[in-house]
Amino acid sequence: MSGVLVLAGTPIGQVDDAPPRLAAELAGADVVAAEDTRRLRRLVTDLGIELSGRVVSYFEGNEAARTPSLVEALVAGERVVLVTDAGMPSVSDPGYRLVAAAVEAGVRVTAVPGPSAVLTALAVSGLPVDRFCFEGFLPRKAGERARRLADLATEQRTMVFFEAPHRTEAALAAMRDAFGDDRAAVVCRELTKTHEEVRRDGLAALVTWAAEGIRGEVTIVVTGATPGSAVASDPDSLRAAVAALEESGMRRKEAIAAVAVQAGLPKRDVYQVVHIDG
Repeated sequence: MSGVLVLAGTPIGQVDDAPPRLAAELAGADVVAAEDTRRLRRLVTDLGIELSGRVVSYFEGNEAARTPSLVEALVAGERVVLVTDAGMPSVSDPGYRLVAAAVEAGVRVTAVPGPSAVLTALAVSGLPVDRFCFEGFLPRKAGERARRLADLATEQRTMVFFEAPHRTEAALAAMRDAFGDDRAAVVCRELTKTHEEVRRDGLAALVTWAAEGIRGEVTIVVTGATPGSAVASDPDSLRAAVAALEESGMRRKEAIAAVAVQAGLPKRDVYQVVHIDG
């Protein structure tokens, strides 16, 4: 009889937020796969439990190599509990590869639902939550980041992003260029922790605020576009939108294509405005 893979949510801030089942699952696991074994040891101490099973590291650098041995343990009947540094495994953290492999092997996969920075940020943002999408971390390179955001300029659902503190200002500036100065957004910093901060404003104002420096874990929530509001179709607006994307690192050809999508125009019309009429 095969074992069970348990995806266990861990606190994103205060240990008191740990799900009641978390301690029992960790204590009874045959194997605990942890993104950071040192953080796991601290969590176990805070929960006041002892681990009876073996502990293995499972992080981005060894995920591919370690997945087969964990699947072997599952097929052999062992109970494997997967935890990441904070929140739910698989959500911008290790886990998806193991889940997919376990499902393919016919192993049962379940979860200990727990805290989520995505849902917490949405709940406190004050932005529409009836429809939303999670975009994870933006690309680090300016050009790739600009292209990703250009694709999202007409997205009407509320969007949620993760970001590193030292890249938050650049990410907000790229969002401002792609979505406009006044697009409503919320920066959630250190959610549920002692120094929690939730900053609500337009993107341009948030860029100015972030220039002072950001610390801690960051989640950004951005309201979706209203129909037809991404880019106006007049020549001046089109040229300005293309120029903004070029300044953020995108090549002109790609910027023209992105603006065409945002404005709902054929690429040739935007090309005409930028290269000939301009």
